[in-house]
Amino acid sequence: MAQRRELQTLLNAAPVGALQWRVIICCFLVVMLDGFDTAAIGFIAPDIRVHWQLSASDLAPLFGAGLLGLTAGALLCGPLSDRLGRKRVIEFCVALFGLFSLLSAFSTSLEMLVILRFLTGLGLGGAMPNTITMTSEYLPARRRGALVTLMFCGFTLGSALGGVVSAVNVLCSRGDHVLVHSPTYIGFTHALEDNGYHIVHSPLRQDTQGTWRMDLADMEEKIVQYKIHTAILCSPHNPCGRVWERWELERVMELYKKYDVYVISDEIWSDLILPGYRHIPTQTVSEDAKQRTVAMYAPSKTFNLAGLVGSYSIIYNSWLRDRVAKEATLCHYNAQNVLSMYALIGAYRDEGIAWLEELRQVLSGNVDYACDFIRENFPGVHFSKPQGTYMLFIDCTGWCQAHGVTLDEILERCWSVGVAVQDGRPFHGANAIRINLALPKARVEEAFRRMEQYAFI
Repeated sequence: MAQRRELQTLLNAAPVGALQWRVIICCFLVVMLDGFDTAAIGFIAPDIRVHWQLSASDLAPLFGAGLLGLTAGALLCGPLSDRLGRKRVIEFCVALFGLFSLLSAFSTSLEMLVILRFLTGLGLGGAMPNTITMTSEYLPARRRGALVTLMFCGFTLGSALGGVVSAVNVLCSRGDHVLVHSPTYIGFTHALEDNGYHIVHSPLRQDTQGTWRMDLADMEEKIVQYKIHTAILCSPHNPCGRVWERWELERVMELYKKYDVYVISDEIWSDLILPGYRHIPTQTVSEDAKQRTVAMYAPSKTFNLAGLVGSYSIIYNSWLRDRVAKEATLCHYNAQNVLSMYALIGAYRDEGIAWLEELRQVLSGNVDYACDFIRENFPGVHFSKPQGTYMLFIDCTGWCQAHGVTLDEILERCWSVGVAVQDGRPFHGANAIRINLALPKARVEEAFRRMEQYAFI
């Protein structure tokens, strides 16, 4: 016991090293596979039902078997890892769910598939809690919460982006150009580039009041130059937090109509509009917009349900809808499972709506506090106050120049005292930081006190 306490003391005193990052990355990959495999059966269930001519109720044992296996695996492998070591148990569990996932593809009957899904669930259930524990045991206490959370993000990787890629695959050929505003959500960048598309950025501009605006002249020039016929619109905008007004959406959709550009409108943040603003669905501004837009939604941001993989689309154009639905089946990753379906229904009942109204008030208070604090204490840091989402995107260019420091130094100072901010450069903000304000007010206040005391000095 004394040796364990001494080891933990050494870990707490040391920086996070190469070995610990390898552990985080390996565990990230394990839970990413775990998350994909857990969700995959829900996504291919419609095809299974058609192929084997089953009723909806016939599929109940199939979903239940995997969940039962998850529960049993977690209960069995937790104590087992205390005796044999977490590394051995994780390796065994990965091999187990990998083997039985592969064998599931060769099932010849529903009964056989149910058994294989139960055995797959044993491995999935055993791997997940052990990756969390192993990551936690290798990290110093001051960084443990943030890095364990970062590691477990692997489980939700791609949950809301599958629909975007499916829609792009319908509207574009590999190698085509897609118009996206910058700053740009990093998920769009990976989803498009990893699938062979070329991004053309049209920068948002800040007006004299500091409000982010779309530059229609720049957009038109690039649409013509690159022969663009597909654009992604983020509404509300991530990471800038801009809630577009009706007249802005009308003008941009007229531009897209002029050049026959189809639109993928990511409206995943549409529930999280701060008081005083209103979300306008892109499809409602005109009949043409209704027919040329694929709108994407999900309860994941609002109700923290990303792990259940429950995004959905609204497509009025029947040709587009049929093509997107067909494209989504090719990767077996773009359909709700039974858990995410009922979570979605529950989230949007009266109780969820009442909770959301309270959440919006909390987020509004956090945004007001953060903006006032930066304005008073961080001269040279510029921002546009968010109108929606719970993200704050700040530009540190002036502060860095005045104090002779780099953005990397500020980020390192923040993380070293437990303030987990995000590098804004992958979002195409040259000296930007992206800050998540979806926290209790006391945590926000403590984070900014630490930033003032240790980072912006």
